[in-house]
Amino acid sequence: MIKEARKYQAFYTKSTPIVDYMVEKLSLHDSDRILDPCGGDGVFVEAILAENEFAYIDVCELNPQSIGILSQKFSACPNVRIRECDTLLDMELGFNSSFGGTYNKIIANPPYGAWQDYKKRGVLKKLYPDLYAKETYTLFLYRCIELLKDEGILSFIIPDTFLSLHLHKAIRQHLLTRTQILELSLFPSNFFPDVNFGYANLSIITLKKKSKQTDCLDNHFRVINRFSKVKQLKNTKDVSLNHYVFLQKNILNNADHAFYIADNDRVLKIINDAKLKTGDVADCVTGFYSGDDKRFLQVINPDLKNGKNYDLVNIKTVNDNYKNNPDILNGLDGEQFFIPIVKGGNTKYLKPESWFMTWSKQAVNHYKTDTKARFQNPCYYFRYGVGVPMISSSSITASLIENKLFDQSIVGIFPKNDVLTYYLLAFFNSPTCNQLIRTINPSANNPANYIKKIPFIIPDDSMLNAITEKTKNIVSQMKVSGNYDETVETEVQELIKRLYGF
Repeated sequence: MIKEARKYQAFYTKSTPIVDYMVEKLSLHDSDRILDPCGGDGVFVEAILAENEFAYIDVCELNPQSIGILSQKFSACPNVRIRECDTLLDMELGFNSSFGGTYNKIIANPPYGAWQDYKKRGVLKKLYPDLYAKETYTLFLYRCIELLKDEGILSFIIPDTFLSLHLHKAIRQHLLTRTQILELSLFPSNFFPDVNFGYANLSIITLKKKSKQTDCLDNHFRVINRFSKVKQLKNTKDVSLNHYVFLQKNILNNADHAFYIADNDRVLKIINDAKLKTGDVADCVTGFYSGDDKRFLQVINPDLKNGKNYDLVNIKTVNDNYKNNPDILNGLDGEQFFIPIVKGGNTKYLKPESWFMTWSKQAVNHYKTDTKARFQNPCYYFRYGVGVPMISSSSITASLIENKLFDQSIVGIFPKNDVLTYYLLAFFNSPTCNQLIRTINPSANNPANYIKKIPFIIPDDSMLNAITEKTKNIVSQMKVSGNYDETVETEVQELIKRLYGF
């Protein structure tokens, strides 16, 4: 049975500044017909009634426990109609927007990533064929735009992943061609009590439905970010905040209609005008997973991060000669069947050999046949390249893959021309690269498909040689002492920065 929390994924909006900001954005009028499509514990309804006690509000809610709370809370409000229903499927709300929507205003904190059983998922795919049916918040957004009357206003609090993820291309197109975005505020997920997404931040999008597409495309909208305190939502003109203005037509023309938001216009120009991207000069692939690391993975030192959860490797069982084995993809014979594997972690340039994977013939056969294992992209195993962790902290980092195995927490980058290897290593450790990838994908994730999109400028021979030699010097220092001269790194970073014109 699916746990209630996973089924509903309801994160109640208990932040007064967030609620007040969203209600203010609705520009309420006495004649409005208002919808809260996922009522939760009723904070939006309470805030609206505080402005107009006679406001006509429809509230939909799927969770029977929440229905009980809502019914009791608003029992004395005949103008508040509460229904236990699924907004995404409810026939009373209607599905044909060609007759015009029903509501003047819609406000919501929709569920994020709520579990859909496979039968319901199939129904949702038929109703919303262009959308990613596993992610509920985009389905709610699309559905509620359709329920708006022309000129109606919507304000939603949702993860910021809709700005750039491939899976949300269709909802971006719908937003840009069927609505005028009025304002988009981006802020950390920890502003939202009891919520802290590791993969994304949050956003509040306020939009107006428009039937004429040219009115949508010619619309300029404001994006606000760099919030440090939730109370700044009460004064979005705060000079410490960043404000940007974008034309919807320009966003629509971006690759995948992605919302690229950057302080530097040069960044946007490079992304949009790039003749080459990383995917053109290198293969970017995800690595290996055993399916049961507790069983197959061992560590050199229990004091390493997460190391205490794994068995210690016996040095005598580590194979130092595996690179010369032509049959390595089928496993190793004998007692020396552990090989080093490159894992995630934000270590620059070179990772020490700390983790070892069982690579006996029996184990490799298991990896190839077990449904939980991922023996993916094996033609890239044991090749020389660059590894970028799938999840990074504040900055993207990279380290060498020196003919080793690399796991699924790493994107392996293997240049089509080996002469670019050390340049790529330097580039993926540079602030320039970080600025580009965070504009293309503002989340903490660095999946292969986004790395492929990073604009790539090939330096002339002189600069390429300089960057390569300096980066090799850094790697050599790492091998000797585990540290490197940061002045050399700064010189490399300045060369890359100059190359990209930042």
